[in-house]
Amino acid sequence: MNNIERLQMEIAGIDLPHEELKIYLQESGIADAYSDYNASSRESKRAIYESALSILNSVANQPHLMKNYKQDDMTVDSFAKYLQSRINQLESTIRQMPSQDSAPSNYFNLFQ
Repeated sequence: MNNIERLQMEIAGIDLPHEELKIYLQESGIADAYSDYNASSRESKRAIYESALSILNSVANQPHLMKNYKQDDMTVDSFAKYLQSRINQLESTIRQMPSQDSAPSNYFNLFQ
C-alpha cells in the first residue's frame, strides 16, 4: 500500500483527485505520495493524519456542504456536527502522537 492509498482509507467517502491528495501529503512532509506506506513509522502515520485533518478542514470551509438534505423522508442535517467531531478527534490524536520515530523517553508530561 502506498501513502496516497493510506490517505484515501483515512478519508473514505471524500473523493479528491490524486493531484490534490499529493499536495496535501507534501504539505504534511511526505514527498512521494506513491512510495510504500511505512506502518511502523510514527512520522508517516502522523503525516497521514495531518493530511486527513487538512482535507477535513477544507471540506468544513465549504458552506454549501453544510445545508440540510432530505432523502426518502429522512433528513441529513448533522453533517457539520459530525465533521467537526471528526476534526476534533483527529486534532486530539495528532497532539498525543510523538512527532519523531525515536525511542520513548522517561519524560513525564504533567500538563497534557
